[in-house]
Amino acid sequence: MRTATYFFIFLNLSLAVFEEPAVYPLPFLVTSLVEVLCLLVFFGRLTHFAKVTLRNVFWKDTKNICIMVAILLSLTDLAIYGVLRIYNVKSIRRAFRSIRNTLPEITYVFLLFMFSLLMFSLMALKLFGERNLQTAEGLPYFRNYLETVFDLYVLVTTANSPDVMMPAFDFSSWYALFFIAFVIVNTYIFMSLFLAVVYNNYKKHLKNEIRKLAYMKHRKMIEAFNLLKEEEGAQFVVREARWKQLVKLVAPDISNSHQELLLRISDDEQKGFVDKKSFVQLADLLNIQVITLKVRSHPLGQWMPRLYGAAVSRFLRSMVRHRGFVWTYDVIILINAIFIALDEETPYISYAEWVFLALYIIEILLKVYTYEPRAFFGKNQFWNWFDTLIIFAALTATILNTTLKSTTKYNSQQILDIVFILRVLRLIRIVDSIQRFRVIMNTLINIVPTMLTFGGLTLVVYCVFAIIGMELFHGKIQFFPANSNTLHALECGNPALKDSLFARAKYCKNNFNNFASSFIVLMELTVVNQWHVFANGFANVTVQPAKLYFIAFHIVMVIIIVNIFVSFILEAFFVEYSLEKSEVETAIEQKIQELGMGVQEDELRDEQLLENMEGDEHNLEGEGGAKPQSKGLMFKIASKRYRTVDALLQRMFEAEIPPEDEGPSFEEILNLSPTAAGPGNLTSESAA
Repeated sequence: MRTATYFFIFLNLSLAVFEEPAVYPLPFLVTSLVEVLCLLVFFGRLTHFAKVTLRNVFWKDTKNICIMVAILLSLTDLAIYGVLRIYNVKSIRRAFRSIRNTLPEITYVFLLFMFSLLMFSLMALKLFGERNLQTAEGLPYFRNYLETVFDLYVLVTTANSPDVMMPAFDFSSWYALFFIAFVIVNTYIFMSLFLAVVYNNYKKHLKNEIRKLAYMKHRKMIEAFNLLKEEEGAQFVVREARWKQLVKLVAPDISNSHQELLLRISDDEQKGFVDKKSFVQLADLLNIQVITLKVRSHPLGQWMPRLYGAAVSRFLRSMVRHRGFVWTYDVIILINAIFIALDEETPYISYAEWVFLALYIIEILLKVYTYEPRAFFGKNQFWNWFDTLIIFAALTATILNTTLKSTTKYNSQQILDIVFILRVLRLIRIVDSIQRFRVIMNTLINIVPTMLTFGGLTLVVYCVFAIIGMELFHGKIQFFPANSNTLHALECGNPALKDSLFARAKYCKNNFNNFASSFIVLMELTVVNQWHVFANGFANVTVQPAKLYFIAFHIVMVIIIVNIFVSFILEAFFVEYSLEKSEVETAIEQKIQELGMGVQEDELRDEQLLENMEGDEHNLEGEGGAKPQSKGLMFKIASKRYRTVDALLQRMFEAEIPPEDEGPSFEEILNLSPTAAGPGNLTSESAA
């Protein structure tokens, strides 16, 4: 046992050679599994030792406690690292860096905001403190300065409006002017200033990081060119054979057809070599997803060519492909929405649902007749799959519901609920048929990766505050069922909450007694509404300074992190609405059209089958070598829905760097500051 333990200790320590930064790198999954195995062995050895040792002796041995803590910490560390790796730890680090960079600027605004809050609190104390006013709960009104500061801070979030104003307003209508002035200055002006400062700093530091990445990529591509270049007349070039070898090495998964297309773009005049300007663009060319498509005819055109090619058939197919067909069904969907909102018990409304289902089924059948089935149900045709599944699921549920209604022994309400949900989901399809909606949807899809990053950041903040909250408030508030006879059950198990708004609102389940409950409370605090009730409730069961915990969470989560997230959303929409196609992407599209091998997005549902080619590169082989030919092969740029905002910003900046400009050195790139000036400096004006 001792020898085995020593072996696994050695194995565990030797993982440092294979983990980043590694001498001999191994995949993360391999090293993590080995580490888990070692930790399990250590735990088994410790358990074995505990079985042959007296309990009081085992737990008094500090060594055993240290081993146990080390195992738990190692497992926790491994789990956290794995989660961060999945959610892109670099992005989370950058999100933290955004907060760190924003703090100095936001501090000045926050100090001015606090000065304004303290001044208004002092005025409120002098205006209302001596008038013996009371709140709706019968408590003193603005007689304690710290309580006044807290109440007005809550008013900034509007959570206690208009309740906090009513005692003064009831006394004199003129006092409403004080609260109006306070809300204008602190809620609308200072909160907007917070957002403006956060957005300005976020954009400045984001553009600086993008500028570094763009310069770094540009310089590395030039260094690669210098390593591979050969002299050709008066210039240096990379010959075709070496270029192909490089592309196959760095992008082994792309098809030969795709590779030949890229070569035709890089070597436009087919000279047999690639110059420096074209070589520098290679990384961008490889990043643009080009789908290789193979052309096949509709099966009905092969099985029944005369019938499928008849005049009536051609007219029917042209009608289905016409834009008016889409508009007609959009109108049908809207009419269906009106019928869904009407009373289901009315016979005519119930019968109308069968009419709508019949129309939708006819639409699907017409589209399958017009567009080749394998293309219509291709892996990228999300809306076609969505329509078909929803319609046939609704048909099945409606038939089942109608059948069950005929028997009095079965309650079909659950089936009816499913029918209603499926009908409503059908309305989602109209979103993708309107161009402006598509732009918004594209932006939402593009920001998903960063939403995950901020989700990871929020998770970290929640974990910190949840642990602190459990340390401060664990067990102070308890939840009891409505019929419980436990003493102080109505006061959440704590007499200090008697007659409090927290207890009257029945918020007892909002507590810090476990990790899950803590997360729910923090989510409710992030939404802000009623957060002062939480703060007062937990302060009542502990001490009044406990309100600082809730104020701190509001500052960190709502004022800083949420504003940074809003800043990112604003930047994403500005970029999506303003950015045109990059020069590289346009070059690919132009070359595809020149070769007569282009296909537009709207043509994907034509009477020919356009399916992804995974291994049919032989279609590209022409006379004298592999050159793209139009017979049986088409290309198109993949959907732009899955571009990230970072990629869009990087393209925007790279367009400003001249190809012949090598840019600053690596040391200068790494030391670039947000305000650094230089060639191609990305200013906020250029971003706009």
